[in-house]
Amino acid sequence: MRFFATFRIALRALRRNKLRSVLTALGIIIGVGAVIAMVGIGNGAKAQVDAQIASLGKNVIIIWAGNVTSGGVRMGQGNAGTLLMRDVEGIAQEIPGVVAVSPEIGLGGRVIAGSQNWNTRMLGESPEYFTIRQWPFMAGMSFTEQDVRGATKVCVLGKTVADQLFGDEDPIGQVVRIWSVPMVVVGVLAPKGMSVMGTDQDDVIYAPYTSVMKRFLRTINLRAINVQTTSQDLLTPVQRQIEALLREHHHISPPKEDDFTVRNQEEIAQMATATTKVMTLLLAAIASVSLMVGGIGIMNIMLVSVTERTREIGIRMAVGAHARDILLQFLIEAITLSSLGGILGIAIGIGVAKTLSALAGWPTLISIPAIVVAFLFSAAVGVFFGFYPARKASQLDPIEALRYE
Repeated sequence: MRFFATFRIALRALRRNKLRSVLTALGIIIGVGAVIAMVGIGNGAKAQVDAQIASLGKNVIIIWAGNVTSGGVRMGQGNAGTLLMRDVEGIAQEIPGVVAVSPEIGLGGRVIAGSQNWNTRMLGESPEYFTIRQWPFMAGMSFTEQDVRGATKVCVLGKTVADQLFGDEDPIGQVVRIWSVPMVVVGVLAPKGMSVMGTDQDDVIYAPYTSVMKRFLRTINLRAINVQTTSQDLLTPVQRQIEALLREHHHISPPKEDDFTVRNQEEIAQMATATTKVMTLLLAAIASVSLMVGGIGIMNIMLVSVTERTREIGIRMAVGAHARDILLQFLIEAITLSSLGGILGIAIGIGVAKTLSALAGWPTLISIPAIVVAFLFSAAVGVFFGFYPARKASQLDPIEALRYE
């Protein structure tokens, strides 16, 4: 019962100075609100990146041609032309745990259909590519292994290209021209949205890789190789085996550098989310400064309150209040201020995050753990910064306190 009586006394003291109590809690409100909003924006950005990584497919390893130094110049990924079909065959036949492999070769240019035209890129792939990427078709179907063997002039359109060239018209069976080469559309892919690199994954045309090699680029060099493993646990072991196999094929031994780059889906996810993690931590750290400032404000006001209520403290002690009762009273006041500020800050932070999401189009994701941590931290600020004023009040001499004017 003594605790609840002390709690009522503490609340009564806060209500006597409503404006001062609100202003004191303002630092906590702003701090918690800023932390909730910033963490929500950071989590939203990370969730968006995770979704983009998931759009790569399942258990994917990507090998790019490149990462060689020639004449002091480091070639970019996909530009060195160091991957060949024998590398693809070696990976498919010699490495256990690999279930699908698709060689990749690309070009860019203007595609024309009737009176419409569109600048896009064409990627040469195998039919397994759509299995690796887990990419469903919204119309038509994929080209076949027979199309690959015959280097036939067929293609599959991404949703963006299909919309730009054909609008509401059915593109299946229609002819598009790339570099003046006619290609028959056999399928249209379901939309995937933006990639990790910020490019439109639907703004692309896919064709058999042999068609791109023989009818467009007249080359045997590949841009990349896409590999799928049977399980996520095999990503790293298979990656190491691929690296060893390619070094053997390309006659690379230390100290020579690899002329290729291998990344698995987990590594790509880690690299893509590293920036958002740093940004979230930085924003949360900056916002946390407001919490510290708010805590200092609570300590300052509580010290002023102890001075103002010295005579009241003396009277309470004279009628039988113990030092721990005085300590508890002022500690409860500090914790109440910070906790109420934390609750209001959480509400404001969620509101700010949702408003930014609606106005600026930023993705936001408010997590329950973030709310719980923010509230507990605000209460801890009240305990930490309220303890010294409360202890000072409890140590006052009752006689000196009664004499205080």
